[in-house]
Amino acid sequence: MKYQHMIDMLFVLLAKRRISAGELAARYNISVRTVYRYIDEMTVAGIPIDVARGAGGGIYISDTYKLPKGYMTREEYESAINAMQAMESELGDPALSSAISKLSAKAKEERQDGAITGNILVDSGTWGNERKFSEKLTLLERAIAEKEALEIDYIARDGERTRRIVLPHLLVYKQNIWYVYAYCRLRGAFRLFKIGRMRSILKTGEHFSPMPFSRDDVPLSFWTDEEQTVQAKFLISPDVLPFAEEWLGIENVREEDGQFVADVALPDDDQLVEKILSAGAGFKVLSPAPLAERVRDEARKIAESYSN
Repeated sequence: MKYQHMIDMLFVLLAKRRISAGELAARYNISVRTVYRYIDEMTVAGIPIDVARGAGGGIYISDTYKLPKGYMTREEYESAINAMQAMESELGDPALSSAISKLSAKAKEERQDGAITGNILVDSGTWGNERKFSEKLTLLERAIAEKEALEIDYIARDGERTRRIVLPHLLVYKQNIWYVYAYCRLRGAFRLFKIGRMRSILKTGEHFSPMPFSRDDVPLSFWTDEEQTVQAKFLISPDVLPFAEEWLGIENVREEDGQFVADVALPDDDQLVEKILSAGAGFKVLSPAPLAERVRDEARKIAESYSN
């Protein structure tokens, strides 16, 4: 019964996207503590379920989450749909009806070739992430077109995690990173949000009237803000030249005394050292010294982790 409850909880969440622990406890005649234990087990299994405390909180799953392709066999789909239809006939629950419809649509999608439609396919996520980033991007683009407010779970650069309602107006792509320019009700002003820092996105069903803004209002110069950037110089070996040209821009790489070098202002965030190290020994920081030291320290930690 435990796993039947967990499977049904997943499909109810996929249909409703948010529900209270009390509602789930009443549905299955179990305790709230048991509900949270089941949710913890589902989270460990890799399902992105979160719990928000306080007013307006509850158990929720991001609107960007979909069952991955191949998650269930055809026979498993049929068994799950039949079981849920039997439950729905007894309970008459609209959430179950919605879950059945979604699961049936997913089963049909799995049987198709999955051909890509449209003129542009963007996937800025990491390899093997089940295209979660592209699903975020698609949801945001649709919300902008349909003028729908979104609730986001956002983790800022300093680690602060907040839930907020935003009114998305524009997608921004700069330095191989996607952002959304949106009015933030929490801050009472427009903000530029890094999409990769959105842990989850929920549709609110609320529609808004766009606020007028011009291109000059969008903070496109944030990469050259002295408080967020570092002016760096690199020595580049021929074997990593293509990497340097793609990352830094071919116009910023030049030949100097028979060697390739680059001078460029870069965002001084938590990903900078990782990016430099990904190029290997052929990509060396010449200046500033503090950045070179950070790269050296991180490389030493990596080496030490392999020495044990």
